Amino acid sequence: MTRSLDGRVAVVTGAGSGIGRAIALRLAEDTAKIAIWDINAEGAEETAKLIRDAGGTALALTVDCSDKAAIQAAAEQTRKELGAPAILVNNAGIAPFTPFLEIEDDLFDKTIRINLRGPFLVTKELLPAMVESGWGRVINITSSSVQSGSFAQGHYVSSKGGLMGMTKALALEFAATGVTFNMVPPGFIDTPMLRSAPIDAEAFAQTLPMKRIGQPADIAAAVAYLASEEASYITGQTISTNGGRYMGSH
Repeated sequence: MTRSLDGRVAVVTGAGSGIGRAIALRLAEDTAKIAIWDINAEGAEETAKLIRDAGGTALALTVDCSDKAAIQAAAEQTRKELGAPAILVNNAGIAPFTPFLEIEDDLFDKTIRINLRGPFLVTKELLPAMVESGWGRVINITSSSVQSGSFAQGHYVSSKGGLMGMTKALALEFAATGVTFNMVPPGFIDTPMLRSAPIDAEAFAQTLPMKRIGQPADIAAAVAYLASEEASYITGQTISTNGGRYMGSH
């Protein structure tokens, strides 16, 4: 079922490939106007072209989504060309694998800067207009590793755990404003990031209850629901999209 977003403006960070691209395509299908913010200019433009070729509206911007000045400039351009964003999907992130005792301080700081401070800055930039209009959706892409742990990813899981906590805190603080905050923690999803990871993905898939790796469209479908009008009474919640890897309420 397609849920019409009535041409609302959506910012999807890290939408130049993988899960972010699938989210951007799905929200465009649901009639949102999409601002693609990605550090990879070529990937961002490719996503925008896919949306335009399908009859949608898309703006591709090259943005380091952890850089405050870059975020402010991208927000200004998005407002100018598309209008004020009402939907934000914080998807941009990195997922390094490093044994804990080998994590350099700089790598830990970089992971936190991109995966946690970045969404903080983007949300802070776009939230006031949502509050003012009385309607908004902030959807954070966290990780099933927060629920189950992940080997050699102490830095990554810490950053995504922080994002989970922020989501709940903001859901509570802004619950009465008409702006909701929810999260989608992906399990093992077939993306360029997963394929470059030091993991035998197909072998791991056999350990999952569903015996298969998820697709980016699976995450996009969960995000599309949380972005819809139908999800207006849902905030501070988690839609675990993981093939049964983790079953629980958080």
